[in-house]
Formats: sequence, C-alpha cells, structure tokens
Amino acid sequence: MTVSYRQPGVVLTDRRFTVPLDHDHPEGETIELYAREVVASDKARQDLPWLLYLQGGPGFGADRSVGRPGWLGRALKEYRVLLLDQRGTGHSTPANRQTLPLRGGPAEQADYLTRFRADSIVRDCEAIRAEVTGGAPWTVLGQSFGGFCLTTYLCLAPEGLATAVITGGLPALDAHADDVYRAAFPRVERKVAAHYARYPQDVERARRIADHLLHHDVVLPNGYRLTVEAFQSLGIVLGTGDGSHRLHYLIEDAFVRTPHGSTLSDAFQEQAQSLLSYARHPLYALVHESIYGQDARPTAWSAERVRAEFPQFDAAKALAGDEPLLFTGESIHPWMFDCDPALRPLRETADRLAARTDWTPLYDRARLAANTVPVAAAVYHDDMYVDTAHSLRTARTIRGLRTWVTDEFEHDGVRTGGSRVLDRLLALARNEA
Repeated sequence: MTVSYRQPGVVLTDRRFTVPLDHDHPEGETIELYAREVVASDKARQDLPWLLYLQGGPGFGADRSVGRPGWLGRALKEYRVLLLDQRGTGHSTPANRQTLPLRGGPAEQADYLTRFRADSIVRDCEAIRAEVTGGAPWTVLGQSFGGFCLTTYLCLAPEGLATAVITGGLPALDAHADDVYRAAFPRVERKVAAHYARYPQDVERARRIADHLLHHDVVLPNGYRLTVEAFQSLGIVLGTGDGSHRLHYLIEDAFVRTPHGSTLSDAFQEQAQSLLSYARHPLYALVHESIYGQDARPTAWSAERVRAEFPQFDAAKALAGDEPLLFTGESIHPWMFDCDPALRPLRETADRLAARTDWTPLYDRARLAANTVPVAAAVYHDDMYVDTAHSLRTARTIRGLRTWVTDEFEHDGVRTGGSRVLDRLLALARNEA
C-alpha cells in the first residue's frame, strides 16, 4: 500500500519494492527497497518524466529534505523525483549491528554484504524501473558514490537511462584501493593546510586536544573511545563547502576548567560523537573499501596501510616537534571498529570483507567507449573525496560525456550550489551549454 502526504510545495509518496537479494538467482531470497516519490504540488496530476536520485556514500539513505530545497526544486520543475534508499540503507532492509546477526556469524554476514555494491544497486534500479516508469528510461542524478553507481549503470544497463548526470562521482575505472588512498592523503594534507591558513589559531588548539588524548583515556557519552586517531578523522568534514568553518567552531572551545583541572567539555564531546559515530550509517564503514575491489587482490585495510607511507600524519611525531597536527579525510580504519560501539560487534565481519579476493569488475571500458546516453559530470577541482585526475581520465573514456570542471564548489556542490549545479549539468547533457 502506498501512502501520500504533503509538505510545503510538494506531494510525497512512500513506495516499497521487492527485489532479489542476488539478481543472478531471482528465484531465491528477496529484500525490500524503500523510495520516496516527490512531485511538485501543482504538477501532481501531470504525466511527467522521472528522475532517480542516487545518494552518496556508500551506506547513506536518500536525503530527508523538507519541501523543495536546492537541486530538488530545480528537478521538480520538469520531473517526478524518486529518492531511493539504496539496499542496506534507510528503510531498505537496513544492514547494521542489530540486523546482520540474522544472517549468522561473521562469515555469513560478509558473504551477504558482497551483494551491496554498485552492480547490485544498479540491478535494483532496473528491477523497479518497470513498475515506476512503465518501462520508459529515466534520468538519473548520481552524487558522489551515486555517481560511481551511475557509471556502473552506463556499463550494465544503459538502455534504462534517458540522461545521466554525475556530481563529484566519476570513479577511477581500474585503480586498486591503494592507488586511491595514495592519491588521497596528499589532497587531505592540502585541505588541512588551507584550513590552518584560514584559522591559524587552530594549529595550537588541535595540538592541545591531541596531546590531551595521547595522555588520557577519553570515552564519549555514547561509549565511543576518543583516541587521537579518531580526533584526526574529524578532518573528513574539510572536503565540504562549510567543513573548515565547522571544524573551527568545534575545536575553538574544546576545553573547560573544572575542580579537577582542564578537560574536554561536554559540548565538544557531544558534537564530536555526532560526527564520529557510524550508528546511522554503519554500512559505510563496512563496505567503503569494497567499492574499489575489482580483482583478486584484497583491499586489506588499504587506508590504514597506505597511511603508514605518510609519516607526517603521525600525531605523536608531530607533537614531539613543532609541526601542526594533520587531520585525515575519507578513510576507514580497523581501529574504528574498536572505538565505535555501533561497529564493535562487526569487527570480524569487516576483517573478512577486507580479506576477500573474489571481487568482480564494476566497469566495462568497451561499453563506456561506445556510450550513447547523454551524460554530463561536475568534477570539482581538488575534490578531497574523489581524485580529480582519476575522474578526468574516466571522463575521457566515456563517449560523449561532457565535463564541467569547477573550483566554485566543493564535493557537496549539488547541495550548496543546488539548482545552479543541476541546471548547468542538464544543459550540458542536452548540448544546450
């Protein structure tokens, strides 16, 4: 049963679908997918083309917006929009520490999660398209990991696409996870340097917090163990449009005086745990490195291994001298499964995924070279999350793809730039710009 309701300027409809867990065995186990249909109130009865939105991640449910902000408002001028919770996220058969034990032990959980990559997500989209559009191809907007999925879509089922729009999500087609992180750490270092140039007072503040964590065992109110590595990982916000400012406000008043001396304030701890906890999106931590697995080589905790090649990120060494503390970026490490209560029960499952050697390719260069789908992509200059050089190499592989390389926005440009970004990319895809 579908349920429709209203918000300012829009009509929303909850939609649920049943798809195979393994599309190669459609007669087997099924899972449920959830998506929210959005249409402008004044167009609710019109026969409109569809736009499917694929969220970034992996492991995040679709946006829970109110009304028609930003890019959504632009899309609703001509489309019905479907906001899909990709499998394992949101309301789509969520995968987390509470539900995964239903699969069995760590071995069974890891086997289950191998079916939560881009190829399965694309086949989900194709399975529901017939029901949603009556079989007509739809326009797909892929943000970040959603763009990775959309690139796979162009390989597996281009006949389902009327137009493809990618924002900050053109993946490297054949890079191993090690290659991705070797390119990533220098980008993160540049973002940290830019942050300290903007807020030079934060150099000493960050060093003071790190020194405190090296000498004290700090457990946040939700049970998260705040180590110095965990504090450094707050740098993940530096790749967003307002991330540098958010980090500055977080650490500017980190300490408070008490009868027992100076300590980290409740306010700082509350904000830090909300940024660090994976309770709302544990699938991100579990399958993040697997999105780069495409051959017989294991990912083997790639970010942790590659970080050792960049000793400037070692907090103890930085504090022993007079170097600024370097924050880290978008990377998953085994210690996170020890620190985070939402991840602790899943440590062995994560280890098994990191050791797998049976990953299958997600991209087909020949299909991309023969592409006929109108496609446009925003590539953000010095994007902290997705390497610009990797993206541009992929762009040259996809026949007919038109790129917009810009330093006006960071990785979340589709959010901060909203209608301007989507307008520009739709015009590029249609050869109107």
